[in-house]
Amino acid sequence: MLADPRPLSVRGRKLRTLRRSETISGFLFVSPMLIGVTVMVLIPIIATLVLGFADWNFVQGWDGIRWVGLDNFKSLLQDDMFKKSVLNNFVFLLTVPVYMLISMVLAILIDRYVYFKGYFKVAYFVPYISMTVAVAVVWQVLFQPSYGPINELLKSIGIANPPQWIADPNYALISIMMISVWISIGFNMIIYIAGLQSIPKDLYEAADIDGANGWTKFRRITFPLLSSTSFFLLVTGIISTFKVFDIIAVMTQGGPIGSTTMMVWYLYDTAFINLKVGYASSIAGVLFAFVLLITLGQWAVQKKWVNY
Repeated sequence: MLADPRPLSVRGRKLRTLRRSETISGFLFVSPMLIGVTVMVLIPIIATLVLGFADWNFVQGWDGIRWVGLDNFKSLLQDDMFKKSVLNNFVFLLTVPVYMLISMVLAILIDRYVYFKGYFKVAYFVPYISMTVAVAVVWQVLFQPSYGPINELLKSIGIANPPQWIADPNYALISIMMISVWISIGFNMIIYIAGLQSIPKDLYEAADIDGANGWTKFRRITFPLLSSTSFFLLVTGIISTFKVFDIIAVMTQGGPIGSTTMMVWYLYDTAFINLKVGYASSIAGVLFAFVLLITLGQWAVQKKWVNY
């Protein structure tokens, strides 16, 4: 085989030129996505964090911006409605383990003991992909205090004064949580079924040979090997609870008397109803900090219980 007669410096320059052209081509291919992420995500995030230190009503234009430092964040500490929205958000976190547990049980039953698996997958997944407005209308009828099917059923079994549900400050948040659980079960169940199907069948056969019962197989095989799936659903579920907005906007608008106000709804109300963009940006900054800290905390402890 003949050696390349060209000098090493010429071959090196050609190789560098080729690599440079490949790099430029790669950036050109991903540039639409990079531009979209920069314009639609990165710039709004930076602008929100910056405006958190300002007092601004966007109707006044850019000349109306007045820098106030940490005053917005200090005001949040004295804002009772903000405190209530934070408390409601953390109470709403309880929906995540509830629908994860229900989804896991349903996934195991459907994957192993039920015929017509496709039908049940679709039936449980439909609420997740349904329009929020349609779901809200259905549940408004179900929760209707006077003649709603749920209260009629409760009256028929002897409960004389059933809850007023979304009309009662003591039950409104619970009602929204019940709807959220109902909507989320389908998606989580599908993910759990996919996780179950990836578990090697040999492990269960070996457990049967050793005489393990159903609970032992679940505790020693199914649950540990589903831990990575559970971790994914836990992280995404907790993040989604901090983004709850649409179902509240349609059903309660944060009421009655603020009992269903969440941080995102309070942010929306502050920014687009009261036009306090700077104050709303400080709420968004706190929301971002909560989500970041909780997610980092989950990543820190996942090594103790997640098996890959």
